[in-house]
Amino acid sequence: MPQLTAIITGASEGLGKAFAVELAGRGCNLVLVALPNTGLTNLASYLQKTFDIKADTLELDLTAADSPEQIFAYLSKQKRTAHILINNAGLGNWDWFTDKETAFYKKQIELNITTPVLLTRLFLGQVDAAVTSYILNVGSLGGLFVVPKKQVYGASKSFMRYFTRCMQLELTGTNVKMSLLSPGGINTRPEIILMNQKLKGIAKATIFEADEVARIAIDGMFKGKKEIIPGAANKLLVFLNGILPGFVKDAIIKGKLKGHG
Repeated sequence: MPQLTAIITGASEGLGKAFAVELAGRGCNLVLVALPNTGLTNLASYLQKTFDIKADTLELDLTAADSPEQIFAYLSKQKRTAHILINNAGLGNWDWFTDKETAFYKKQIELNITTPVLLTRLFLGQVDAAVTSYILNVGSLGGLFVVPKKQVYGASKSFMRYFTRCMQLELTGTNVKMSLLSPGGINTRPEIILMNQKLKGIAKATIFEADEVARIAIDGMFKGKKEIIPGAANKLLVFLNGILPGFVKDAIIKGKLKGHG
């Protein structure tokens, strides 16, 4: 079996960085993709020295029209095949819809929807049929719950849920496995950690550290799980979402919004 090569988008920080460390620890070579000047080179150097793997870096703006093609053109030039694609890069926010300009939403849709779709198509065009390949799409429980102030972000994650499920059916009988990661909150940037520290009860129980989510996600991906939901509290929320009437869920959400305008 060849040494697997993984493409990770949004690899310079947060969950993307945790994916890079987790896969390097499992002996996978990496192609790390993130914006310029985000510390990719230092991360790649650390991973290569620590885990004795090969880590390439591509500093790209993934909202640029030709960025997906650039990634696979680079691999083709290097005569290398990617066996794992982790569609992790994304843009979130917590704002009333009219508080953001149209340029923000255009970028959010391009990064959260267009880029992973195009990367998936290009990835499937180069897979080695003799080797099991994997695609991990990073979704969110926000793709299940209707939450004001996350209108476009949540819709983009709902898109990824639908897209992943359709592709799982299309890929039946092939040597490509696709999984959807649906986490709750993740402690990544300092401002998010500060906000999460104020949570109590079940809300607090839904929060995970990035390295733990990465470990659970990669385990699930290699097992071919269709959907990976970290934590019992998050699984409970998904269960309750399936049985609670719509008016009850709306009332809960409206109650949460009071005082957060």
